[in-house]
Amino acid sequence: MFILWYLLIGLAAGFVANWIVGGSRQRLWVNLLLGIVGGVWGGWILSLLGLIPEGSWGGFVCAVFGAMLLLWMARQIMGRSRSHSDSEEA
Repeated sequence: MFILWYLLIGLAAGFVANWIVGGSRQRLWVNLLLGIVGGVWGGWILSLLGLIPEGSWGGFVCAVFGAMLLLWMARQIMGRSRSHSDSEEA
């Protein structure tokens, strides 16, 4: 039953992070993956800073934080690859 709860938190975190960052409408599985990976990554980063999320809300905030970082990094990489490919075509 807990796995279902984590999937729901990951899905909600992916949607919220996408909404905060102002991303395009992603597919359901992309938001789910983004939230789950963001939760793991966000938890790791916060633990390095000495912050450990507790409870469902802490996990949700941690997942949103990690998912936002992932979205930001993806945009930076995609922006560079687009500008690089545009300069090659010119």
